[in-house]
Amino acid sequence: MKPLKSRKSLQIAALTAVLFASVSTLSAAAEASDSAVAYKQFLKNQYTISLSDSISKGDFVIAVNSILKAEAKDQTNAFTDLQKDSPYYKAALALHEKGILSEGKLQGDQTLTQLQATFIALKAAGLKELAYTYPKDKIKAALAKVHIDYDQNNQLTLQAAQELAAAIDTGLVSSDFEADAAAGESFADELLGKILTFQGQYKHYIGTTSDDDIFRKINDTWRTEDLISSTELRAVFDEALKKNLVTGYNLKDSRFDANFDPKLSLTYGHSDITHAIQLIGLLRSENIQAKVQLEPKTSAFIYLKEWGEPTQSDDYQVVQIENGNFIAYAKEYDIEFEFDNAEQKNKFQQVIFQYAKKNSKDETGLIYSSWWQPLYYSLTDVKDYKVISNNKVSKGHYYAQSFSLSDKSNDVVTGLKKINASLNVDSYKFWVDEPFYNYLLGDFK
Repeated sequence: MKPLKSRKSLQIAALTAVLFASVSTLSAAAEASDSAVAYKQFLKNQYTISLSDSISKGDFVIAVNSILKAEAKDQTNAFTDLQKDSPYYKAALALHEKGILSEGKLQGDQTLTQLQATFIALKAAGLKELAYTYPKDKIKAALAKVHIDYDQNNQLTLQAAQELAAAIDTGLVSSDFEADAAAGESFADELLGKILTFQGQYKHYIGTTSDDDIFRKINDTWRTEDLISSTELRAVFDEALKKNLVTGYNLKDSRFDANFDPKLSLTYGHSDITHAIQLIGLLRSENIQAKVQLEPKTSAFIYLKEWGEPTQSDDYQVVQIENGNFIAYAKEYDIEFEFDNAEQKNKFQQVIFQYAKKNSKDETGLIYSSWWQPLYYSLTDVKDYKVISNNKVSKGHYYAQSFSLSDKSNDVVTGLKKINASLNVDSYKFWVDEPFYNYLLGDFK
């Protein structure tokens, strides 16, 4: 017969179980909190949305409409308790026209409940048709996840129950959902962030540096990229190249923009995909954790005729210009990194200088195809980085940009406007690594 555990042993075991359960609960709470913090920062950076912890239904309606950017074509007032001078008026009409709010009373000044916020978010996320496919057995199973007994709960109509069930199954709300509780700042921020995610307006990335399949994703993304061609943008910037107004420019597609937190992110540019693969491996070996987005880029520059006849391919095209030189268009990429914290962002340069920057012709111990002047930059100030300017023109979802020394930016902008007076040139400063800054000064090393 096995000996029985002593009372003390049982107490220790029970205490240990409680401690483990507490740690697990705290970890889950921390993850949820981190998610809410990330959404909060994104909403503030991208949409200037900043909610308090006391949120009215009207506040949430305004925030949702700020994301959707909807405007009502029909200005008929669908709400009996809303006047034209109400701060909620335009947003409420717009969301009503989109089928997100029902007519009747808005009750915009009332405290927002988690249930009300969820109904609005479900429809704003574009999930209502999915919701209305739910039969009662699926509703019951979904609601049980948030500890609601559908058979015993007579407060929800069938449609409301369907919407809540779909919100639970799609992850709009989690297991700590409380229908009648006030929707605080964290809850509202998460819902808004998830609306953005469902609408494709949140951060875009293919994975993280620690993902097992990140190398496959990098390769797959690269293989499906093509040279970017925007006729109008190319015409303007090609003329700028011919006039020596710029020494080169990039074409990019904003649909691939990562939308990362500027304080935690860097952009790294290169042309060789093996370099990208090894760079990710290098960051992993240095325990640097970051989200990763591979953004397609086409670089344009002057190819001198004395360099010989250029060899063209799907990824490298040239057009001969009047003086016999060529404008070359080369397939490249930008990798956007969003690091877990500022310390890892700051460490990035140290790693590049040691393992990915060439300092002599036959230098060894570097990753494949390291450049004399690696190119990476931040939209926020970083110690030991140099300030330069970007001169950017957008057309639809494409944009062309050319980097310059800050004291040359006005000349670039003026020159571009002489080529096309109707251009809107967005010129702004950012922070780049010193080797690339030296390249702009004319130093090839």
